[in-house]
Amino acid sequence: MSSTELSSTEQSPRPARLTAAAAVTATEALGLLAGGVAMLVSSLTGESGDLTGALTGAVTLVVLGLIPLAAARGLWQRRAWSRGPAVITHILALPVAWQMLQANSVMIPAGIVLAVLAVAGLVLLVNPATTEALGIRRPGQDTP
Repeated sequence: MSSTELSSTEQSPRPARLTAAAAVTATEALGLLAGGVAMLVSSLTGESGDLTGALTGAVTLVVLGLIPLAAARGLWQRRAWSRGPAVITHILALPVAWQMLQANSVMIPAGIVLAVLAVAGLVLLVNPATTEALGIRRPGQDTP
């Protein structure tokens, strides 16, 4: 492959599916971060009965939110490594969405949104156009 071909490949427009996958992953990351910040504020204002547990939960959510945020940035920049953490985030979101759907409360609409985001993210990330844009080769695909 000549250097002209290589540079035209690198400058090709980002596929819409890859952009959408990055946006969905970033949305889930922002949800985790917002939940963590809300728990942190709740624990610091004394609304939580168990300060240690609330702080631990808040810090955990914030740290867990940083993982898909980094993955979303990697997807946006077409980094092949970013697909793994993004896929894991979407897979882990499915049982959380299921639990939210089991509640008899305001959590049901949030569970629906989370389930839709998780499934959409997975579909976008396994799409051949997305894997190709990230430079990931399918099994049996020849190397150049």
